[in-house]
Amino acid sequence: MRRRPIRQRVGDLWHARDGKLTQLLERAPGGFGLGQVPRARVPDSTTTLVCGYCSTGCALTAHLRSGSAVNLTPTVDYTVNRGMACPKGWEALTPLGAPDRATMPLLRNASGVLEEVRWPTALDRLVRRFRAIQDAHGPASVAFIGTGQLPIEELAFLGTLAKFGMGMVHGDANTRQCMATAVTAYKETFGFDAPPYTYADLEESDLLVFVGANPCIAHPILWERVVRNQRQPEIVVVDPRRTETAQAATRHVAIRPQSDLDFFYAVAHVLCREGWIDRDFIAAHTTGYGAFAAHVAAFTPAAVADRCGVSADAIEQLAHLVHTRERVSFWWTMGVNQSHQGVRTAQALIALALMTGNIGKPGTGANSITGQCNAMGSRLFSNTTSLIGGHAWDDPAARAKVARVLGVDDARIQAKPGLAYDQIFAAIARGDIRGLWIVGTNPAHSWINQRDARELLARLDFLVVQDMYTSTDTVKLAHLVLPAAGWGEKDGVFINSERRLGVIKQVRRAPAQALSDFRIFQLVADAWGCGELFARWRSPEAVFGMLKELTRGQPCDLTGVGGYQDLDGDGGVQWPVPAGTYVERGAERRLFADGRFFTPDGRARFVFEAPRPPAETVRAPFPFTLLTGRGSASQWHTETRTAKSEVLRRLAPAAEHVELNPDDAARLGIGPTDWVRVSSRRGSVELRAFLTRAVPRGSVFAAMHTVKTNVLTFAAFDHYSRQPAYKHCAVAVEKIDPPG
Repeated sequence: MRRRPIRQRVGDLWHARDGKLTQLLERAPGGFGLGQVPRARVPDSTTTLVCGYCSTGCALTAHLRSGSAVNLTPTVDYTVNRGMACPKGWEALTPLGAPDRATMPLLRNASGVLEEVRWPTALDRLVRRFRAIQDAHGPASVAFIGTGQLPIEELAFLGTLAKFGMGMVHGDANTRQCMATAVTAYKETFGFDAPPYTYADLEESDLLVFVGANPCIAHPILWERVVRNQRQPEIVVVDPRRTETAQAATRHVAIRPQSDLDFFYAVAHVLCREGWIDRDFIAAHTTGYGAFAAHVAAFTPAAVADRCGVSADAIEQLAHLVHTRERVSFWWTMGVNQSHQGVRTAQALIALALMTGNIGKPGTGANSITGQCNAMGSRLFSNTTSLIGGHAWDDPAARAKVARVLGVDDARIQAKPGLAYDQIFAAIARGDIRGLWIVGTNPAHSWINQRDARELLARLDFLVVQDMYTSTDTVKLAHLVLPAAGWGEKDGVFINSERRLGVIKQVRRAPAQALSDFRIFQLVADAWGCGELFARWRSPEAVFGMLKELTRGQPCDLTGVGGYQDLDGDGGVQWPVPAGTYVERGAERRLFADGRFFTPDGRARFVFEAPRPPAETVRAPFPFTLLTGRGSASQWHTETRTAKSEVLRRLAPAAEHVELNPDDAARLGIGPTDWVRVSSRRGSVELRAFLTRAVPRGSVFAAMHTVKTNVLTFAAFDHYSRQPAYKHCAVAVEKIDPPG
């Protein structure tokens, strides 16, 4: 069928009076931004919504005046946070009123300046430029990068529109930076991306082992639940740095950076050697233990101790703790995930849980704590690592099911996921990808080896950035900026670390002509000429109904979940919830209580491999190891939102700094607060020195929120998950005169 001109199609959606979009925005009730008042709520009342920062999934009570939120307090009776909130949650409304909000589409003019344009012009340019690139270089020459910050309905819309509607072959999300390792590890061992735990396990374990995790700072509400543990638990932190969590623990094992895999193989060796294993569980519910035991036989504590920078006794003692404690749980975050061998390290922790029978029971598990508020939702519904609904791309039956439920031709659904994030950047470098659509993320700050990332983004023929703000490092490189509504300005569903679904709601109106991402995707679909494919995508709640049907029969089955109102009233619910399932309000449920896993034979697998050294060697003239991580409970990722709050800025370090061990500082003639130059093979940055014995000799630490940090980082990637290894690169440190 011959297409009408793009501008004519866009014009059909535009009503010029008062410069407002009307036809599309009136298509469905419920506040989604421009020209529309939030859905009716009782004046001067309250409503509950899930926080939009981290993956903990706390509930916040919004206090409304004339239907708009004027304040937030933590929800007292919500299972997750029980009346607690971290500083970010208390201040979550403040970023919505920032002066640098994107309120109009911006298009870069002939002089290279971003100038305001109307929505029809913006949509016309997006379609024309992306189509021209695809016509000249093929469908795969345009790609998208999404986020774990959007609700599942918007994630599904973006991935489905881009791949099934616009013909894009490649797309990924910034969850590749934080959770790809856990996804891959769980899929290979459990048969599905299935974090097995519930937060109650933090309170019910009598040995908690945190590996490369600092919940005191990164997930403070989860740490509060550890504090509530009445079983007098041992708390062991395995981390090169003496983090806030390590300082509060009963034991800190300060292993050498990137020696985790050797260390945990040595712990497994001791358990095997002493017979401290659950033979019945292994025989009934796992496969591959014999080969794993043979593999770890060479990893004696004596052989491994020097490589790990700890004593052989420290390894023996941890193994003995695992053996003697009744309920043992292993917890990890980015210190494991962001490694060149993160998948195998995660699987070593899973192996420790399996071989001791510490899974499926209260206070146990091999438990990855997610990063972003909806990273779990992205993993299941974004059409990136999984085909929508947690399906396998290469399964013809799954593709046929998705096509049937969504009403698309299954020929539109490719048989593989496409390129990962780093591979998309490599394709830009080769000239294979020339157009990119970035939604809700800031790779010009956050991507590893930042200068290379910025140079590649600047090469693109057309870069579209969809964001809340005009000031991000990535927006500054864009050819077209689409103004998006944020958390608190739209409705949808998030899934937290423990698989709990919770609703977000519009409690504020988006400014000026900013739109929810959902509405933007509708506009793009209609402008592209594939709007009929999304005729049923009338509202987020309508899409939620389709997503539930897509999970039917999957490990993440949601067919028994009601609508938004039911989900809100139930206080959130953890998947799976098959049709006909009754789940008590606020229930905390774990997986694998029956010992059945999601593999074809129902058994969990032991997966292992010989450790590999980091890709970059630490030696002169770069003799220090750079460690990175969360800097403060009041900071979030690239500070795109948290920096808008004066309260959160005051709670965070005042100056960009690098942590340095006092012994190393004395040797280099560096005093407290001196200015130093930190250099890697990629470049150098100037920071204040902060001297602390929390950092081991031979290492330095810089917060990931500091825009300068990723000038230094080295672009190494886990072979299996393609996750970047942010936690290790070689740097030099020298004292310099104060700038200026």
